[in-house]
Amino acid sequence: MENKRKALGKGLEQLFSNEVINFENFEKDIVDSTPKSDIREVKLSDIRSNPYQPRKTFNESTLQELADSIKEHGIIEPVILKKTIKGYELVAGERRTKAARLANLETIPAVVRDFNDQEMMEIALLENIQREDLNPIEEASAYQKIIELGAFTQEEFARKFGKSRSHVTNMLGLLNLPSSVKDYVTEQKLTMGHARALSKISDSNKVRDLASKVVNDSLSVRALEQLISEENLPKKQEQIRTRETKSLKNTIYEKMMREKVGTKVKINTKKIEIPYDSEKDLERILDILGIRIEGL
Repeated sequence: MENKRKALGKGLEQLFSNEVINFENFEKDIVDSTPKSDIREVKLSDIRSNPYQPRKTFNESTLQELADSIKEHGIIEPVILKKTIKGYELVAGERRTKAARLANLETIPAVVRDFNDQEMMEIALLENIQREDLNPIEEASAYQKIIELGAFTQEEFARKFGKSRSHVTNMLGLLNLPSSVKDYVTEQKLTMGHARALSKISDSNKVRDLASKVVNDSLSVRALEQLISEENLPKKQEQIRTRETKSLKNTIYEKMMREKVGTKVKINTKKIEIPYDSEKDLERILDILGIRIEGL
């Protein structure tokens, strides 16, 4: 494992340490530590998005601006890729890759490194939340996914990604909003302030009614909070997740199994949990464990 970390470079060590991590430093360190001779031209047709990319929408006008810049100046900084059986997956540089396609390029300069699924997920999240490219619902969903698969407490997650504990709690609260209200947030009809105020109300029907009123009457966050206060609506009780105490031996086992299967493993009393993201990911894990079913 130590040799693998050295091969990946200083950037990865910083990214996955227990300290606050910074994507800009991570990407710069990876590129700076790569010899010019190791930067290769990769066909855009061989590259697919990071499967853990939390961002679903991209601003078309800013992508076109970047494409125009690429036509004039070329790609200034290489993207970072992971080699796969069918080509490459993006680790960093989603916008550059999309803009390069808009600019009708056939190849893009790239640094190729090896990452496991947990690392790919954390990198995709970090790139987006630190560059503020996600809408609040995408960001909240990404937080939740990382917390679940990484077995983090909210405090640990907040510290690792440089966010305040209250910010993480407020973001995760958005996921409990009714679907129609989350759509309002995604469509920018409700601000983060509106959504945060609504997420604290326990009555879902009242949340929907108030959200519609905000949209139809163009209410400010302050006006919404005043309505909520006047009606004295019941609030949700915050649930704080705590980490269970585990033995040093189980912690070592978890680390060894993570290195084996490439994803975060959790060992509880008489139970081992190995999360997977898709059927393909499950098949990958089973193959590593030597489990195969003939005829399927």
